Amino acid sequence: MNLTALALTGYITWFLLLLTGIVFIHTVLTLSGKRHANSFSPNGDDVSDFKLRLHRAHANTLEAMPYIGGLLLLALATDNTHVTDQLALPLLLARIMQSTVHLISTSNLAVLVRFTFLSIQLAICFYWVTQFIQIFMHVV
Repeated sequence: MNLTALALTGYITWFLLLLTGIVFIHTVLTLSGKRHANSFSPNGDDVSDFKLRLHRAHANTLEAMPYIGGLLLLALATDNTHVTDQLALPLLLARIMQSTVHLISTSNLAVLVRFTFLSIQLAICFYWVTQFIQIFMHVV
C-alpha cells in the first residue's frame, strides 16, 4: 500500500472513530435510561460540551472529505500518487490534531491552534491541486 492509500484509510478510520464516539455516548445514555433513543439533538448540543465538540469535530472531518479524500482518490485513480505520497501522512496528522484540539478545548488559544492545523491541510491541498493541474495540462 502506498502512502496515499494509507492516508485515505487513516482518514476514513479517524472519521469512523469520531462517529463511534457519538454512537457510544448515545448508547450509554439510552441503555442507562437517562435518555430516550429518539431524544438526541442532531447537532449534539443537548448532552454536554464535549459531545457538542465531538459532533463538530465529526462534522468538520466530513466537510473536509470532498477536498482531502477527493484529492487522495484522484491521485490513486490517475496513478499519480507521487503527487500526494510525500505529504499524505502529514496532512492526516494535521487533520487528527485539528480534531483532537477541538475535542480538548474551545478556548481562544485552542481555536488558533485548530486554525493552524486547518491551514496546513489547506496549503497541502492547494499545493496538490497545482501539481495536478500541471500534470493534466501536459496530458491535454
